[in-house]
Amino acid sequence: MGKYHIPIKILMEKLVGSYGTVTPAPPMTKRTIELGTKHSPEFVCIPFKYNLGNFIEALENGANVLFHTSGDCRMGFYNEVQEQILRDMGYDFKLCILETNSRNRSLRDFHNMFKALNPQLTYAKTISAIALTIRIIFAMDKIEEYVRKNIGFQKNSGELEKIEKNFLEDIANAGFFQIGRIYKRYMAQLKAVPLDKPKNCMKIGVVGELYVLMEPFSNYYIEKELAKFGIEVTRYINVSYLLFSPKHKIPHLIKEAEGFVTYEIGADGTDSVAKSVFFAKNGYDGIIHLKPFGCTPEVNSIPIVQRVSDSFGIPVLYFSFDSQTSETGVKTRLEAFYDMLNMKREAI
Repeated sequence: MGKYHIPIKILMEKLVGSYGTVTPAPPMTKRTIELGTKHSPEFVCIPFKYNLGNFIEALENGANVLFHTSGDCRMGFYNEVQEQILRDMGYDFKLCILETNSRNRSLRDFHNMFKALNPQLTYAKTISAIALTIRIIFAMDKIEEYVRKNIGFQKNSGELEKIEKNFLEDIANAGFFQIGRIYKRYMAQLKAVPLDKPKNCMKIGVVGELYVLMEPFSNYYIEKELAKFGIEVTRYINVSYLLFSPKHKIPHLIKEAEGFVTYEIGADGTDSVAKSVFFAKNGYDGIIHLKPFGCTPEVNSIPIVQRVSDSFGIPVLYFSFDSQTSETGVKTRLEAFYDMLNMKREAI
């Protein structure tokens, strides 16, 4: 999911130690989704299919222990279904579930899961590994946020991406107390890159389901496509926001979406509405809503997001992704949306 395989690999290596080799799934390709689609129920959502394709490719590469996260929607049941599918395909492996909901699993449970794989693992080492991973994720997300907002305005194409790539390589080998220095050094380099950014540039906010937001291959690199038009893109959902930001807590989101949401919608649906209201109130030109086909929480959020659109006069473009979604169709709709936003600006 995005670049998060980097900190997760670091976490796993520190927890497993010399008792195993950490093998991330190969980079996403067309084959990944083809494998996942072939062996998935037809109407399951696209993250399930990508995830299953990831597992199959990892198992083909020799993995024999798989890790799966829980979730607040149907994703919470996916591990059981995917495990059965993979076993029916003849794969032999151990499946470990990483609960993201603290009400269901404690830190001690997390430690014990890895201690079963690495008998020499101490509780202190587990805490240390988690702390390092969290610090890396925070630094990554801040760097990526700056690149996302400015990539469409760099005078020298590819310069921001090159700096971010170097940052990711350095941070992958850094210790806890080195992260801050590395982050400051690369952020300074990013800010030194010359930009041709108008004060009143076009701005678009992106909302929706977390997987298709954070895994660019699944949304056909929609943020980079927007940047080509000279658009500042804002997306709040990332791992540090989802797990640690008080702004992602339901009471805050309901307050932010006051007048449109009274109760929690579920999964990322409440966030989609709240952030749509935020973008509408803060002068954004448009909103793009991304979801997997059939994602119930996001389906429920769409009519409310549309009411936000009608109330504030802010255009919203909706995308629903599945294995049959056309990349050409996505790009064509983005171009039409950009043209419409331009005409709207000229008419003011």
